[in-house]
Amino acid sequence: MPSRVPDGQARGWIVPIGGAENKENDPRILERFLRVSGGAQADIVVIPTASRVHETGARYEQLFRQLGAARVAVMDFDTRRDCQERGRLQRLEEASGVFFTGGNQLRLTTLLGGTLVAKLIRQRNAVGVTVGGTSAGASILSEHMIAAGDEGSSMIAGSVRLAPGLGLTNRFIIDQHFRQRDRLGRLLTALAYNPFAVGIGLDEDTAAFIGPDETLEVEGSGGVTVVDGSEVSYSSIDSVEEGQPVCMLGLRLHMLVAGATFNLHTRVATAGALLPSKEGD
Repeated sequence: MPSRVPDGQARGWIVPIGGAENKENDPRILERFLRVSGGAQADIVVIPTASRVHETGARYEQLFRQLGAARVAVMDFDTRRDCQERGRLQRLEEASGVFFTGGNQLRLTTLLGGTLVAKLIRQRNAVGVTVGGTSAGASILSEHMIAAGDEGSSMIAGSVRLAPGLGLTNRFIIDQHFRQRDRLGRLLTALAYNPFAVGIGLDEDTAAFIGPDETLEVEGSGGVTVVDGSEVSYSSIDSVEEGQPVCMLGLRLHMLVAGATFNLHTRVATAGALLPSKEGD
């Protein structure tokens, strides 16, 4: 469950990224992650546990150093016992930002779920520490996580498998590589189980920067698909057989690009800093 924000404090930023973020020519997403983590004083812990590629952690360490972080450390976890080590917990307590790399989200949850590390990251986010991740590292941030699912735009009963995530918030559920891998159907199906959460589909090289006031702002070159089920009037998910299409009435869908916003509390979307199109464009 999300940790309670202490009186007089503000929750830290939550930053899910859709994967394949630009790391070289225009690393605006990682630059902004660094800014909301303390800027030149940022102390970043990179957790590459989702990936089995040995160089993943070192690459992000180098990137954050090049972008100007004061201190960066890579902290991998190979066993659940690693999550009890006092030295690792102390290092996380010192960090101003925690970043999860991509890979396999189930590897992350099976190693970190229910451990002191997971609890500490929730607590630190509740007192102002930024927590973000890319691809699989984005999927795990919420309480409910898409573990696997079928591609395609149709809602099909049984086409998505959910698992508990890290639990920073219960207000949304994330899917990533969204447009590139045609994942609208599985996000809609996940929401059919419980329309309380907001569905957030992140394109590649695109991030949702979710501030302490629960306003989501889009950053990056792609789009964010926001699905709001708060006004759903009917769903057949409880009555159709597995493999059959699902009927759902009353969904609201927003397509956001860089600068646009969505408030997770009021469910209001705005164009934000977007400029109106000029005549003839």
